[in-house]
Amino acid sequence: MRYVERVLEQVTVEDDHRLAHRLAEEAGELLLKLRAESGFADPAALKAAGDRLSHEFLAAALAAERPGDAVLSEEGKADAARLTAERVWIVDPLDGTREFSEPGREDWAVHVALWTGGRLAAGAVALPAQGVTLSTGTPPPTPDSPADRLPVLGSRSRSPAFLTQVAGRIGAELAGMGSAGAKTAAVIRGDARAYLHAGGQYEWDSAAPAAVALAAGLHVSRLDGTPPVYNRADPYLPDLLVCRPQDAAALLAAVAEATTGS
Repeated sequence: MRYVERVLEQVTVEDDHRLAHRLAEEAGELLLKLRAESGFADPAALKAAGDRLSHEFLAAALAAERPGDAVLSEEGKADAARLTAERVWIVDPLDGTREFSEPGREDWAVHVALWTGGRLAAGAVALPAQGVTLSTGTPPPTPDSPADRLPVLGSRSRSPAFLTQVAGRIGAELAGMGSAGAKTAAVIRGDARAYLHAGGQYEWDSAAPAAVALAAGLHVSRLDGTPPVYNRADPYLPDLLVCRPQDAAALLAAVAEATTGS
């Protein structure tokens, strides 16, 4: 225990930023190699192997680098001890498994985030097939280019119909894309106007994307306008809005109108 305490005493915020970035990137490199070697002959087996490989790498790396920190992973066994831990790493070893198993698709990601002190303190979203990793240590500036013709992004396979109405409220079209990390990255990089999700997600789907988006100066909230809260007993966190601050009020109003009929 004393060793763990000494390690944590020496950890800085910058260390956490760098670790999130490095681990997401290294997990992504492993996934790229696995994908290339698979030949995509068995998509179901590739999905399972990708989830397992990335989870085992991240779990081992975090145990070595941050002994004493708790981990909440999509592929890990739930541990109630995390609920009282001061520091909890929330990871999605492979976000967008469907896209990962399809040749040519780039909209899949690795998510690594740290929740401590009631906030997202560090995070990284690796987009291995795009050769990009976005992180809280060096967040890209929010684009200031006109966004009028950019799409609003939703789930590729399960966007509720009302999201089309919401996008239309700000004069945008709704487009589908895989991976919450890929969609959030598109907003951060100025390739999309907003990302809306409704209908089911978990904390590991949004923690790292939300951390990086907040660091980049974007608006991040639930669809009712409240901030997302992490490391809860039930990790179900079904909805999310990521957008430029100037679009938030109109989008939240449109969500309220579309879902209440008022």
